[in-house]
Amino acid sequence: MLRSLLSTSLLFCLAVTASAEPSANLQSAAEIGLSDGTAAPEIAAFTSDGAPASLASIAGENGTVLVFFRSADWCPFCKKQLVDLESAVAPLKAAGWSLAAISYDSAETLSEFKARSNLSYTLISDEDSSVIRDFSLFNEGSKEGSRFYGIPHPAIVFIGKDGRIKETLSEEGYKDRPPAELVISTAQGLN
Repeated sequence: MLRSLLSTSLLFCLAVTASAEPSANLQSAAEIGLSDGTAAPEIAAFTSDGAPASLASIAGENGTVLVFFRSADWCPFCKKQLVDLESAVAPLKAAGWSLAAISYDSAETLSEFKARSNLSYTLISDEDSSVIRDFSLFNEGSKEGSRFYGIPHPAIVFIGKDGRIKETLSEEGYKDRPPAELVISTAQGLN
């Protein structure tokens, strides 16, 4: 009886936990995002300080590393990734690449996180998730009306100076993110 009660309680806890977060990915990493060689969609969004953001305004000499993340407000995996990526800014710049990160967070939320975390790279607010959708990274596993609706599948997209997607790094689950070292080596390998 006790074993049955514990098993039922455990299943209930797992079900509640699973429903509190959007499903990891309904698609495999290979099915997420645009194909390499595809022209990157234009960005029409705002930076964390409220300035208009476009591919041209954030591009480095060789291109842009654009990080799609779920939220700097509530996602601990994203927060860790964003802080980790600060160590990639100088090596990427030396290789001619800029670094920017985008989510559905408001510009105010991103501004506060950027200041609190001492980040030097651009954070972009895509509150209506239009850029996220244009890059085919919209997470369909989140229910409309939930706080998670509008999040992207986490991905790092390398956009060359020609405006084409050179490579995309993504993971099967939302907890694992490519480390800064892999981001740096990927960009250097694309030069």
